[in-house]
Amino acid sequence: MPKITFIGAGSCVFTKTLLGDILQFPELAESEIALMDIDPDRLEAAEVLAHKVAEALNVKPKIMATTDRRAALDGANYVICTIQVGGYEPCTVIDFEIPKKYGLKQTIGDTLGIGGIMRGLRTIPVLISICRDMEELCPDAWLLNYSNPMAINTGAILQQTKIKAVGLCHGIQGAHGWLAHCLGVPREELAFIAAGTNHCAWFIKLEHKGEDMYPKLRQLVEEGADFVKRDPVRFEMLRRFGYYGGESSEHMAEYVPYFIRKGREDLIERFSIPIDEYIRRCIRQNEAWEEQYRKFKDRNEPIGEIRRSSEYGSYIIHSCETGEPCVVYGNVLNRNHITNLPNGACVEIPCLVDRNGVQGVVVGDMPVQCAAITMTNVNVHLMTQKASVTLKREDVYRAAMLDPLTATNLTMDEIVAMCDELIEAHGDYLPKFE
Repeated sequence: MPKITFIGAGSCVFTKTLLGDILQFPELAESEIALMDIDPDRLEAAEVLAHKVAEALNVKPKIMATTDRRAALDGANYVICTIQVGGYEPCTVIDFEIPKKYGLKQTIGDTLGIGGIMRGLRTIPVLISICRDMEELCPDAWLLNYSNPMAINTGAILQQTKIKAVGLCHGIQGAHGWLAHCLGVPREELAFIAAGTNHCAWFIKLEHKGEDMYPKLRQLVEEGADFVKRDPVRFEMLRRFGYYGGESSEHMAEYVPYFIRKGREDLIERFSIPIDEYIRRCIRQNEAWEEQYRKFKDRNEPIGEIRRSSEYGSYIIHSCETGEPCVVYGNVLNRNHITNLPNGACVEIPCLVDRNGVQGVVVGDMPVQCAAITMTNVNVHLMTQKASVTLKREDVYRAAMLDPLTATNLTMDEIVAMCDELIEAHGDYLPKFE
């Protein structure tokens, strides 16, 4: 049975979901599960929770919990990473409050924009350190990365280490189900191909029983279907650029320069853009944590029904172990998979998984306009990854200057001053930049 290690296991809800998915496969039901977190309290809750999951499914995995990362990684076959470096406080608050002083507003700030850049710069060194341990202790293991910013982090891992890795998100699955709902067809009957980068992937094929669904979708949008109000930014992008993409309207609003603009509150209101949304989510989660912690840690508190989620992690492990193939959407380095995006960029594409691991599928050219928008995101990814290696402030400045939202709202002098202030405020959460 494989050894499956969770780094950042204290993300208890996510650990419960992924572990429940894994243990529902009979072939994985007796796996060795190693839970690791730097927070002993969260780790304790995760350990109790893991035993509850196993009991609810009537399976008998071998479960261990440790704050020793090397012990958790030793001999692992799969490593699931869900870390968040710097947490809500101080780092997420810093990522939002300092840019706000310069007039730069954000919604989520975890994937692109100045928030995504700073989150990447403080997370990449930790991920590379994990990979160095893996190169020594489990060099053939697959790293399944769930830590944002997905493209920036996963690209850095694949560019800077020898570890086999794939970045995983649920944006594609969520959008697929949402589009099926909008079109009024069963999800399992809506065929699609998506390609691009994480949170900026485009549905370049959308078919039902061989019929192109885009004409119907565009017609519904033009007629003002009720669903448009629930996803205004992405459907506006569909109207203007011809294809549907992105992770959600609140995310997409900060990946392009059209919706969040200084002095244009009318746009924010028109497209219902929730400024500071991630801050509100973090506050709600933190307020709920004590009660969650009590329930997770109480062995007598029922866990409820364990249902299979749409996350890809368990399917990857199952296919690698059994050879039974599956197709997932993964974040991998572009190697002529998308022919009008640069090789070496981290792209999100369909991937075949079997005993050979995760293998990207060739998509070919994306529609020119979709590739062009995606490239504005790729520029930020590549420049942030470069800055993580050079440790030069000028490369951090350049990453921010290339960001569509930042460049739309700030001058170059303002960007430099903001980046300097952010670097100082992050202190030891960042490496030392020259």
